[in-house]
Amino acid sequence: MIEITAAAQQRLQEILAEKEGDLLGLLVGIKGRGPAGFEHYMRFIGEIDKPEGALVTAVGELRIFIPPDNADNLKGSTIDFSAAKGAFNIENPNPAWVWPDPLAQSVQDVLTKQINPAVAAHGGAVQLLEVKDQVAYIELGGGCVGCGMVDVTLKQGIEVAIKEAVPEILAVVDTTDHASGTNPYFQPDKADPHHQPAKGGQAPRSPFA
Repeated sequence: MIEITAAAQQRLQEILAEKEGDLLGLLVGIKGRGPAGFEHYMRFIGEIDKPEGALVTAVGELRIFIPPDNADNLKGSTIDFSAAKGAFNIENPNPAWVWPDPLAQSVQDVLTKQINPAVAAHGGAVQLLEVKDQVAYIELGGGCVGCGMVDVTLKQGIEVAIKEAVPEILAVVDTTDHASGTNPYFQPDKADPHHQPAKGGQAPRSPFA
């Protein structure tokens, strides 16, 4: 299911040895789909955190838990660790733009072919998290995070384009935490006490959460 390089195994065992409590093993899953493909997460878990129906495999002495709904999209993935960068990396050969749900796939096609090429010109990106009950849940990234025009972009651009192309979609919900981003095109009015400057940009996150 998942391969772990020797360097990653060693580092994971070191981290596990430093942690307190009765831990079962490592949970590996998919948290979303970004411009570069799948976005992953990794964390050690105890019994209370084990997902129901999780697939369990062993790599050496390390037990790996995979949420059942992520299993197909993690097949053939490799976890590596770079000592030079001090970070883990998950190489996933599966296509991030293929959804088993035809409705979700239709929304993804709109994002891939129409929306992302347009917002990429301003350093932005839009990823589809899921489609549930005919509602598309998306997350904005890059220059779209914290943008003062995000409501206009969402309502007049993204939502309109998705609904026109996929009329089965009833609503588009933006789940982005816009307070966490910076945007060069928008500066809050400092005289307005209800506006706070956006926080500084963050360094790229490791998949290990």
